Amino acid sequence: MAKKEFYLTQETPTSVLVAVDAPGNRTVYMDSYFEEFVNLAKTAGYPPENMIIIKLRDIDSGNFFSKGKLQEIKDMIQEVDAEKVIISERLSPMQTRNLEDFLECSVVDRTDLILDIFEKAALSSEGKTQVAIARLQHKKSRLAGKGVHLDQQTGVTGLRGGAGEKAKERERRHIENHILKMKRSLENIQNSRTVQRKQRLENKVPIICLIGYTNAGKSTILNALTKSDVLAEDKLFATLDTTTRALFINGTQKGVISDTVGFIQQLPHHLIEAFKSTLSELQFADLLLHVIDASDPNWKSHIAIVHEILLSLGVEKKMLYVFNKIDKVHDMDELKIQAQEFQPHVFISAKKKENIKPLIAYLKDWNPTPQTPKKKNEN
Repeated sequence: MAKKEFYLTQETPTSVLVAVDAPGNRTVYMDSYFEEFVNLAKTAGYPPENMIIIKLRDIDSGNFFSKGKLQEIKDMIQEVDAEKVIISERLSPMQTRNLEDFLECSVVDRTDLILDIFEKAALSSEGKTQVAIARLQHKKSRLAGKGVHLDQQTGVTGLRGGAGEKAKERERRHIENHILKMKRSLENIQNSRTVQRKQRLENKVPIICLIGYTNAGKSTILNALTKSDVLAEDKLFATLDTTTRALFINGTQKGVISDTVGFIQQLPHHLIEAFKSTLSELQFADLLLHVIDASDPNWKSHIAIVHEILLSLGVEKKMLYVFNKIDKVHDMDELKIQAQEFQPHVFISAKKKENIKPLIAYLKDWNPTPQTPKKKNEN
């Protein structure tokens, strides 16, 4: 049987979503995790009409799925005549290639899905450049799974290492050169932020940063506190660009407050690397407002994920846990009990200004001590 050609039509191609309960997934509430996957797919433009949920006992190193599960997926693809299959988990280059061969359609894993969303959400030159770098780094990492394909592309023989290896090396060099050029461009774009940050540090202006899991309500809180109109949509990664505003409490400026890109479970390493320059703002913060969607059953896991990413960035700062969306919480008494381990904290609902009074009260009494991060050779 001839391999099905991959192509994109003007309309959204029919797709199948595969939500996987995989070994090692630490998520407590899988329904919430699957809902997050559906929202990721919808944000990327893939409708969730055709979805299959699969529970795996083991991960197959070559195909990710067992033979039986593979056939279930293929049957559904053939039933709806799908051109794409969207997998909720990360795949290795070899697994992706093997799945495409067996399923006869293109495969999008979790990393590709998030990169697609970031590409669509990036609005500024800085954001677009950061995402482009992440995409190229991801593409470079996938070259290992394309040896046979590249070998077939060239007809040169008799070369040590094989013709495919030569083609692969040429593509790798091309990608590396492109990444280098884009990084230089990014440095020029970011010079203005460095100047602004230096001025704030010299003037000892306190810096507050909003952090948290994606769609926790950071932009909504920024708008409520500063009377701004930053894009705040009920979807994942609605905004990627760092936004900084002056913060006034009862007519007195307390400093500046910055929104940051949201985090998510299994956030692609390439994205963290590409956005490190943007996230470096956290190194200069005097206070982190860790925003949590208290209505999500997995909010404790989300906190842990944010903590892990901060640790990987080397960020250790004073933090206030802001439990948001309490208007959607069914059992506030239980939430208050579980939140005791995260101190200090406040409970708010950012949709209405009168419901963020606990946060405003905390910021009013907060006494910042502006400080620069320690150098590596300092104790």
